Amino acid sequence: MREKPKISLQNLTKVFYKKGSSVTALEDISLDIEDGEFVCLIGPSGCGKTTLLRILAGLESPSIGSYEINQGEKKRPLQSMVFQERGVIPWLTVEENVAFGLKMRHLPKQQVKERTAYYLAKVGLDKFANLYPKELSGGMKQRVSIARAFANDPEILLMDEPFAALDEQNKFILQEELLNIWSETKKTVLFITHSIDEALLLSDRILLMSAQPGKIVEEKSIDLPRPRSMEQVRSDPAMADCFVEIWNHLYDQVQGSRI
Repeated sequence: MREKPKISLQNLTKVFYKKGSSVTALEDISLDIEDGEFVCLIGPSGCGKTTLLRILAGLESPSIGSYEINQGEKKRPLQSMVFQERGVIPWLTVEENVAFGLKMRHLPKQQVKERTAYYLAKVGLDKFANLYPKELSGGMKQRVSIARAFANDPEILLMDEPFAALDEQNKFILQEELLNIWSETKKTVLFITHSIDEALLLSDRILLMSAQPGKIVEEKSIDLPRPRSMEQVRSDPAMADCFVEIWNHLYDQVQGSRI
């Protein structure tokens, strides 16, 4: 018997109403994401990618349709979300930021201490545990956000362009760290990106969205063996073909939305 998907969306539509007018952000999305799968969402700006993540995070409600997150352990939170920026709490230290979700769950102090220390070490911030966010670079702040998300041990991880504001070097480093942690935890991840290279490096499957109203119009399975490097992605002929196909999809959607 096939196990239930970790995330299931059925005919999900989201309409925003304002001053007598309406905008359909998402239209009739049906989708299954399996437990432990790393899925990337790519689409033109304004196609509803972030809205979809916000619905799964419980920050928005669908107008039509439904979604379900298959919860395994009742004691674990359903989801953690990592934003592009401003994801850290400025008045808390690095260590306190990472421990925040664990403390909110009232876990034993020793467990909080151990999990916090483990993930600080995993993202290379153990020596910076007592610093405040204002003392950190942008890349270090994103490491804090990633460590906090994994430390909280959610059922699913929602990531909204977490590396978009970083320079190329920091982006590559954090992508590698993210994959290292994911390979250990096998969390179910839904990851928004505008970078085709990033999607090819990270994902098991890429979902291509249309221009507004956002629909999932195509999906691509990424069969390149793990662990991967960006050099492998860029030198593999099949990945090069996939890159061009995704690029053409985005170009067509952007051009079509201007007509």
